[in-house]
Amino acid sequence: MIEERLCDAVSSWKTDVPDRRVNVAPLLMNATLVMVGFLSLYPVVMLLFGSVRDAAPGEVASFTWTAYREAYTDSATYRVLFNSLVISAIKTTFAVILGVFFAWVITRTNTPYPRLLETFVTLPFFVPPILTAIAWAMLANPTVGIINKFFMLFFGLHRPLFNIYSYGGIIWHMTHYSAAFVFLLVVGAFRAADPALEEASRASGASGLKTFFRVTLPLMAPAIMGAGLLAFIRGLEAFESAFFFGLPAKIFVFTTEIYTALTQRMPADYPRAMALAVPLMGITFTGVFIQRRIMAGKTYFTITGKGYQPRPVDLGVWRWVTFGLCVAYFFVALVLPVSQLLLSSFFTMFGLYDFKLLTLDNYRQVFSDLLFWRALKNSLMLAAGGAVLCMLLSAVIAYIIFRTKFWGKGALDFLSWVPWSLPGMVLALGLLWAYILLPGPIVLYGTIWILLIAYLTIGLPIGVRSMSGTMVQISEDLEESSSVCGANWWQTFVKIYLALLRPGFAAGALLLFFIFLRELSASVLLYSPGNEVLSVTILKYWEAGRSEVVSVIALVMLGIVILFKIGEARLIKARLYVG
Repeated sequence: MIEERLCDAVSSWKTDVPDRRVNVAPLLMNATLVMVGFLSLYPVVMLLFGSVRDAAPGEVASFTWTAYREAYTDSATYRVLFNSLVISAIKTTFAVILGVFFAWVITRTNTPYPRLLETFVTLPFFVPPILTAIAWAMLANPTVGIINKFFMLFFGLHRPLFNIYSYGGIIWHMTHYSAAFVFLLVVGAFRAADPALEEASRASGASGLKTFFRVTLPLMAPAIMGAGLLAFIRGLEAFESAFFFGLPAKIFVFTTEIYTALTQRMPADYPRAMALAVPLMGITFTGVFIQRRIMAGKTYFTITGKGYQPRPVDLGVWRWVTFGLCVAYFFVALVLPVSQLLLSSFFTMFGLYDFKLLTLDNYRQVFSDLLFWRALKNSLMLAAGGAVLCMLLSAVIAYIIFRTKFWGKGALDFLSWVPWSLPGMVLALGLLWAYILLPGPIVLYGTIWILLIAYLTIGLPIGVRSMSGTMVQISEDLEESSSVCGANWWQTFVKIYLALLRPGFAAGALLLFFIFLRELSASVLLYSPGNEVLSVTILKYWEAGRSEVVSVIALVMLGIVILFKIGEARLIKARLYVG
């Protein structure tokens, strides 16, 4: 019956796509390999090329190792390296503990309202870190922060309790969204693993705590280690926390030192920036390689095809404690900072919360600001257009890897992973060198298109992973039936695969939309006047001391995130209903 329907459909396709007697499949596959290699490797090659030159991109220069020699004979460089590694390691430890704990509570215990708690725990990941960083810069400011004012007023303290401009402040903020990131990576493993071994452990007399440490954690070790390594890598690449809380305290990490070398020094110190960028890329690439080896090796999950009904761990009265901890995380990571932004947006001056100072002027300033509307248009266009284009390319890549015998599919799989090892700041540097001068009439530097290329490169690993997960669920019988009925490769791919990939395509596109909308580290180096995006506009207004205007723009950005999260929730619900 299915084959008859496919044959009927194929007969109708033949009028839509004329047979030109040209096999487009090999051409498309080779073109895809070249394109992905260009997106992934060209910036890396140009970054390495630029690191041994003694001038800015586009200028006449000579080859030299002076930048490396000066950078790595300077003790400040090793402080930057130490700060980056220690901060990322500590925040990753906290994030893994919290993320694994939340995953266990929601999937393995009788804690009430697990679906609600899962929403609470995941939401902080989708909120751009720049928004919560700005909010915490207001909340825990040592002089006018509302938290410090509260404790000094009600507890009689004579000095501020918190100082967000410190190592602790950087780690505090990074842990918030990293915990949600780790949770998203490990909750699927907790939910999918057969709990038979845990039940056997409890039946043998082991306590719930002993079962967790001796059975559950070893079962989840590969997923936890993989998630931890990715969180550590993302910590090395992070920019927002270190920028807002580190720079005022003279605490530098790789990303802020690169940013400072390029934007705060006259002329821009390209040699130092490049000398820092290359080792950072090497560290993150090594981390990604180790993470891939761990996840590709033998795992210890006990996923089976038999049906089973997990028996959750009965926490007794402690189930309300675990419920409260999940809610507390949501309150600290999201509700508190959003409330601060909302409060600040209605006052004429940050830190002075007097009813006489209530105003709507901040909203009027923003909504009459041409820069805001231009940045909003650019952000939406880049996020939406970049997400769709990236998912289309990812669908082709996933098909080639999983459904063809193309000679270069191994290289294509590797190249699609390379951007994971390119921190946004490093990628931006590579793109600057790559596109400052191009042959012929092609001009990308100083245009919005260089931002689009950066976003496509950043999103490629996520898009391919999203499409791969959907691709492997489609039976090869459909392709064989289509071929038997006379369809060519292009007809089969467009009419069958793209149609069946739509749910995964839409889900991946929404995720990429969030990622592109929040992107700052690459955008801040690649934007040009007239091509600003919201995240860069927020940063520039903050540097100008206009925190009240920043609060309004941040709320607009947050509103966009909420609208698209609602759309994502409806999409998931529709997929479940169809299934």
